[in-house]
Amino acid sequence: MRNIIYIGADSAGYTLKEHVKGILEAKGLKVIDCGTDSEASCHYPVFASKVCEGVLSEGDAAYGILICGTGIGMSMCANKYNGIRAAVCGDTYSAKMTRQHNDANVLCIGARVTGVCLAEDIVESFLANEYEGGRHAIRVGMMTDIEKSQK
Repeated sequence: MRNIIYIGADSAGYTLKEHVKGILEAKGLKVIDCGTDSEASCHYPVFASKVCEGVLSEGDAAYGILICGTGIGMSMCANKYNGIRAAVCGDTYSAKMTRQHNDANVLCIGARVTGVCLAEDIVESFLANEYEGGRHAIRVGMMTDIEKSQK
């Protein structure tokens, strides 16, 4: 398991971010909070960028967690970065599978559509699972090829 977690949220995700951050820190993980620091209105692309740049700077040592109202805006921004594979997950099975099959390195959660206890379980599932490689490596490689073709 990677032990560095970059976490960020907009105003809608602030409260859940703080909760998740506390749980991760209690597990002994290094958590780098990229903001926001309140429920004041702000722009989610700012925080998605900070988290993605952090994850990319760490290579395979870090994951990112992004939280906004639905998780969708954050995931759309995150997936603009070459090397980021962000997935919105609203259940534990999706969190497990996106790690095992897609080698996702950024988890996106919707604070307005996901309860706190479920969000905890989603984060746990995402962090507990490893990429399986094998036949999935071909597909992840194809995604990487798409990124390269868009430069």
